[in-house]
Order: sequence, then C-alpha cells, then structure tokens
Amino acid sequence: MSDFNHPSAPARPPRQSRTGVTSTGARKAGSKSNRSRAREFALQGLYQSLVGRNPVDDVDAFTRDLAGFNKADAAHFDALLHGCNEQAEQLDALITPLLDRPFAEISPIEHAVMWIGVYEMQHCLDVPWRVVINECIELAKEFGGTDGHKYVNAVLNGLAPQLRAAEVEADRAKKPR
Repeated sequence: MSDFNHPSAPARPPRQSRTGVTSTGARKAGSKSNRSRAREFALQGLYQSLVGRNPVDDVDAFTRDLAGFNKADAAHFDALLHGCNEQAEQLDALITPLLDRPFAEISPIEHAVMWIGVYEMQHCLDVPWRVVINECIELAKEFGGTDGHKYVNAVLNGLAPQLRAAEVEADRAKKPR
C-alpha cells in the first residue's frame, strides 16, 4: 500500500479547475460545440493547404481520419475548408487593406483564422458576427502565436461593418451612449 502523505512520496500536481478553459485561456475540448470543433479541423486543413500546398481533397480525406472528427459538424467543416480554398484570393483581397505588413509576414495560422472569419461573415449568416469574431479569437489563442489573437481581432473587427453592416449597426444602436 502506498502512503501519499509520506515525505518521500512524489507530490501530487495541483488540481485543475473545471471552468471550461485551460491555463492559457483557451476552451477545453469538453466544452466545445460541434461547430467549434469543425472550425479547428478546418484550420488544420487550411494550414496544410497554405504551408504544405497540399491539394484540398487530400487534406479533406486526411482530416476526416483524425481523432475526434466525428464530434465536429462535418457540413460546417466542408463549407469552411472548401469555401476558403476556393475563395482564397477574394478573402485575401478583403483582408489586405487592414494589414500593417505583407501576408508573407503573417503567420499561416493567423492567415487561415482570418480566412475562416471572413468566410463565415460572408456565408454563414446564421452565426452572429460577434460569435464569428469570438470563435476566431479562440482559434488564434489556442493555435496561434502569443498575441496573434489580438491581430485577428483587429482585422475582423475592421471588416465586420463592411461584411455585416446591418447587424453591426443594430448592435451599436442597442448600446447606451
């Protein structure tokens, strides 16, 4: 029988709080919706396309075999992966005016997250614009660089009034001045 109170016994790690977020502020896997999971898998696929220049159909097949894909919204994953790949030039054209540096200096993760955000704002009108931005911030926090989420937030907030004008204006009208 092992004695955990014995001085030579290894110390137990501190208990993790069960708030639904990790120590970095990202959501824990158990608290993610099927659409959030779809965005994560789409991000991984878009990264493979951007960095590895892998064909989207190969990326799609590979991603569907990853552990946990069965918990993702497959239709939303399809829309994001294929839609962003097909509309890459148009998405970049919308994003570029808000950048303070060339795309070559933007992390491929942040680039792909911005694609997802712009695509969703244009084509997934059932997702409120604030949710789109929040989901993209979460993706950037979890997978991107230290302050990449701030950059993504700034760019998507800059595009929201253009891509979701009526929705953004309605939200602004609700706020007390």
